[in-house]
Amino acid sequence: MRIMDLYRKHRTALTEWKNRDSRKPLVLRGARQVGKTWLVRRFAREEYQYFLEINFDETPAKRDLFAPDDIDMVLRYLSLDADVPIIPGETLIFLDEIQQAPEVLGRLRYFYEKSPSIHVIAAGSLLDFVLAEHTFSMPVGRIEYLHLGPLDFLEFLHGIGAHALHDFVRNWELNETIPDSIHQKLLGLTRLYMSIGGMPAVVREYAATQSLRQCDRELAGLVQTFRDDFSKYGTRVDVELLRLLFDKAPGFIGRKVKYSEIDRSRKAEEIKGALMQLERARILYRVFHSSGNAIPLGAERKERSFKLLSLDSGLFLRSLGSGALDLLNQDLVTARRGAAAEQFVGRQWFDTRESYEEPELYYWNREKAGTTAEVDFLFQIGGIVVPVEVKAGTTGSLKSLHVFASEKRSLLAIRFNTDLPAVDSVTSRVPRMREHTFTLLSLPLYLVSETARLASSMG
Repeated sequence: MRIMDLYRKHRTALTEWKNRDSRKPLVLRGARQVGKTWLVRRFAREEYQYFLEINFDETPAKRDLFAPDDIDMVLRYLSLDADVPIIPGETLIFLDEIQQAPEVLGRLRYFYEKSPSIHVIAAGSLLDFVLAEHTFSMPVGRIEYLHLGPLDFLEFLHGIGAHALHDFVRNWELNETIPDSIHQKLLGLTRLYMSIGGMPAVVREYAATQSLRQCDRELAGLVQTFRDDFSKYGTRVDVELLRLLFDKAPGFIGRKVKYSEIDRSRKAEEIKGALMQLERARILYRVFHSSGNAIPLGAERKERSFKLLSLDSGLFLRSLGSGALDLLNQDLVTARRGAAAEQFVGRQWFDTRESYEEPELYYWNREKAGTTAEVDFLFQIGGIVVPVEVKAGTTGSLKSLHVFASEKRSLLAIRFNTDLPAVDSVTSRVPRMREHTFTLLSLPLYLVSETARLASSMG
């Protein structure tokens, strides 16, 4: 299979954007190598008669085409330079690596204000640095965003040719039985995905060769690419600290970050600054503590209490010094599996959001003497806060889940593990708390993408 055959669900979002009367210039945001350029080129090939592409990294001089204040003159220059007619609805203009020409990003407002019929998409891998530190007037309200990450598990299934299993997961209902043979097959593919991840180049390699060694080579190259990018983050960058944090961050998947465990010789503000830079590069994400009393969860988040998620599960393992073969050759309940399972669930939940929504995720913990408890994630489903526990095997304590459910009087809680699905009525009897009964929805890891749909079907 070729990379051209990969399925990306955000392809549908692009078509919706094209057909919308209220369309604005679209900016694709995402880490390096997640397939932004490929997705736009494929979209253009399938939906437009003409395609005009400028890569500001390769041809920085072309930024002068956007110098005129007259947008009609800009369009004329673009057409002359590329020898491509610019026709409303028939031509797509693609401005790639736009972070290299930040003033052009600022001028996207004129496409919306004066030539809204012209279809324009921009993209950039380190774009968030420009957005955070821009010195130009941002076109607020005059552009829209699409957030792109690695292939999620469903896209991965489609990409390796497991189309029937993709459709099975996508359409499965709680009243259906999952035969154990299908369950085991899906768990095996979940382990595979957790091992190699969803970066397009890696999925392409696996689809073409089924070689985990080749996938590992691709992952090693990607890790080095991200490390080489550190010097591009800005003029005031501590590359040594970024490398240290990049190397140590995988150890904080699934547990609270303590700056002292990263580097005792550094000030907390230094480490925080470096962490924010890796977050802007979309290599890492912070999962903040929320009190979880009500939605929105972000209203009660605590900035100083957070865990980490990696961009991709394959990159997470590679950064730990493990290869795909290492994880697949272990039993699912080994220590590293726990962090890998939490990484998998968190990343898959990210990917259930709308394409225009900024990824965010929360967890809950209590660190009072004698009552320490932590719930892996808090999901917002149907207007309520849902506590979520992740188990790498079929068993595991749910003590913290019971504490949260009892304290917050939760109606629903979710457990992800490797067992078959189940719906149970559970009664919590936590010391010094009132007895509380709630519904526990247990789902195998491969059904994370369907969580909201399945939970909503319970009424």
